[in-house]
Amino acid sequence: MIHRHECADLKRAFLVKPYQGASPESAKYLFVGLDANYDKDVADSEIFATLLEYLDDGVAFWKRTRVHHPFLLPKYTGDGKFYHRSFAKIGFLPEDANKVCFVELTDVPTFGQSKLALSDLNPDHLQRLNLAIVSGVAKFTFIPDRVGKLMKASGAFPWMSAAPQVDGESALKIWYRDGERTVSWHYHLSVYGKCERDKSRQLAAMRALVAREEGRAEMRATDNA
Repeated sequence: MIHRHECADLKRAFLVKPYQGASPESAKYLFVGLDANYDKDVADSEIFATLLEYLDDGVAFWKRTRVHHPFLLPKYTGDGKFYHRSFAKIGFLPEDANKVCFVELTDVPTFGQSKLALSDLNPDHLQRLNLAIVSGVAKFTFIPDRVGKLMKASGAFPWMSAAPQVDGESALKIWYRDGERTVSWHYHLSVYGKCERDKSRQLAAMRALVAREEGRAEMRATDNA
């Protein structure tokens, strides 16, 4: 089960936008997670007002601050910073903000250690995510292992393979490919230790992909990380 966050401001933000950044329907790059997890006392954080600003309009926030997420701001020292430092290594630029969406399988904010069950998932939210992946603008979707397994178990994503398939010599495996759409498997961006080397190879593959797609040479590997 999940631990639903009790902060009224957070709940209102997710009621309006159960995603971060560009909308799932308009983004070229989708990054799918399990749940949007926050510290139980996040409302007391120095960056809480900034976090609400980000949730209201993540695209404008990225363009204004030049960082993709408030967890990378100097005043924030809590959980989630490592994930977003890893994401920054992909090399997206502020001008890419309207092409990138973070979206989770749950459509509510959470706190603590959640163990998601199918009963925690909103069928309408899953249907929206499914349509965004296979019928929206999205050209590249990135789904870690645990997320993909739960998606498969939900029955809401019938196009997913039972297990990710090797894609030549690429560090990224494939959940699904159809024409110009690719849904890739990768390690969760928060992993470390024995998985760190493979995660680094996958981040390099993502960085090369984005550089190629956006028509620029591979640039910086960090975003004020």
